[in-house]
Amino acid sequence: MYATGNKKMLNMLILEILKKYTDEEHALTQQEIIKLLDKNYGMECDRRSVKSNVLSLKEMGYDISMDKGYRLLSREFDDSELRILIDSILFSKSISKRQAKDLISKIRNLASNYFNAKVSHVSNLPELNRTINKQSMYSLDTINDAIAYRKKISFVYNQMGIDFKLHPKREEKYKVNPYQIVANNGRFYLIGNYDKYDNIAHFRIDRMTEVRVLEEKIKPMNKVPEIEHGLNLPKHMTEHIYMFSGKSDSIKLRTTEDMMSELVDWFGTDFKIVERSDNYIDIRVVCNVEAMRYWALQYGPYVEVIEPECLRKKVIGDIEEMYQKYIEN
Repeated sequence: MYATGNKKMLNMLILEILKKYTDEEHALTQQEIIKLLDKNYGMECDRRSVKSNVLSLKEMGYDISMDKGYRLLSREFDDSELRILIDSILFSKSISKRQAKDLISKIRNLASNYFNAKVSHVSNLPELNRTINKQSMYSLDTINDAIAYRKKISFVYNQMGIDFKLHPKREEKYKVNPYQIVANNGRFYLIGNYDKYDNIAHFRIDRMTEVRVLEEKIKPMNKVPEIEHGLNLPKHMTEHIYMFSGKSDSIKLRTTEDMMSELVDWFGTDFKIVERSDNYIDIRVVCNVEAMRYWALQYGPYVEVIEPECLRKKVIGDIEEMYQKYIEN
């Protein structure tokens, strides 16, 4: 990583050793640092140089203890923060297996050997349902640039075939005004708009290929009626739990108090309890109608759609169709 034999690099080499081999509970003696400098970098050093360079690092702002050995007490990320980053990558379905391993390796390089020993098992986790689209991270980067430069994008939007490969949904490329990238259920989505429509649309980024930034400026949000006053992201995410496009509506549900944890997990605290009895609670929440249709089916034994009537009829129709499929067999 560093040129060896260059004494001007000594303080940086010592810092690397402290990052790798020390933490709050583990220290190195001057002699151990000297041995590691020689072993890892072929750098010869004496005890006085070790001390003077550590003092220089302390003057530069590094939190190094010199009491009973040398140890780096704090760093850019503490162990719990690094663990959160690693877990986020492990359970992200938008990152390919190779990209996940590369990112985790980079994160582990920020930590000490003692932290890495604690997380060595992560490579043995069962394989997750990761994206097969190796362009995903590049698409994400391109879309970020387009949003920053306020430019439109074009892309091929795909669907999965029975050969387990992505196939274009149509021959013509999609041309979209990109506004925001969000993460939902382990996937990255683009929130955008077609010029010819007044509403917003959602696109899974791992289903996008051949993403290009165009020269055309994006349509301003205030020209899109659905977000003319700006995109309230927390509200938008609560209303679009499965990232369906389309209108949101006030929905009344009947359920029981023991469903409160699930309700808060999905809708936060953005719903109201409008009626309560010993046997049930009625809640009202604003949500995308199609998303609520699927949600109600998912929690079918525990939830009843009361209003609006059109949604209630759709769910009844879905239940009847499901029932027919099962009794026919």
